[in-house]
Amino acid sequence: MIEASSRKTIRQPQSCRYILPFPVLWAAVIVWGVLPIPTAAAAPHAGVPATAFDFGKISEDRPLTHTFVIKNTGTTPLHIEDVDPDCACTVPKYDKSIPPGSEGGITLTIKPFSVIHQFKKETKVRLNDPDQPRLVLTMTGVAIPFIEITPSHIVRLRGARGDDMQGQVRFKSNLLTPLEIKEYRTSIPDKIEVTLKPEVPGKEYVLEVRPKGQVTGPFAGVIELFTNSKERPRLIVRVFGEIYLPSAGGQ
Repeated sequence: MIEASSRKTIRQPQSCRYILPFPVLWAAVIVWGVLPIPTAAAAPHAGVPATAFDFGKISEDRPLTHTFVIKNTGTTPLHIEDVDPDCACTVPKYDKSIPPGSEGGITLTIKPFSVIHQFKKETKVRLNDPDQPRLVLTMTGVAIPFIEITPSHIVRLRGARGDDMQGQVRFKSNLLTPLEIKEYRTSIPDKIEVTLKPEVPGKEYVLEVRPKGQVTGPFAGVIELFTNSKERPRLIVRVFGEIYLPSAGGQ
């Protein structure tokens, strides 16, 4: 008879309790290997190298054209759904659908004589790219007019009759050949006196406008100037006047 004190209990080492049998581990590896790996949803993606273009200094008489490149780096066709310029003077032409891995373009053309001095034209673009559904394309530059008119093509004469009122307009030519203003005419010769003199021969002219001595009340008209330039054969100055009697105090 074996006594209880002589019994021995065999215990497994602590580190062996959670070790899976080899066949079970191998089966887990196989199952993991055949499970599908999640992938990103198929979609188009617009890659646009540049959204702005500067023409620099240009003349006002020629069309301004630039093509913005758009690359489809996605996995489904990229659709250009709408192109909306901020001015009717900008005409768009574009690829409506761009296949995956290909590139297309949006060509924008500003019509001649549509910009002056420093300008900025923006065009909004709508795409089916879920990450970039909208773009704004910007075109800038400085348009040099053939003939600069300063301070404005509008002359305003307001004051009491007898006051020394005068409006002045300066014409400065950027033409390659000498400018000659050959003649001028006004639609209100009974209201104003006009003087035209060359300040820099072939380059700059100054137009001076005064109300005639006995004129009172409001009036409006134009002065037409005719030049030797085929680019700007005719110039227009608009005149607005309001002359009151001294006793009226401008009321």
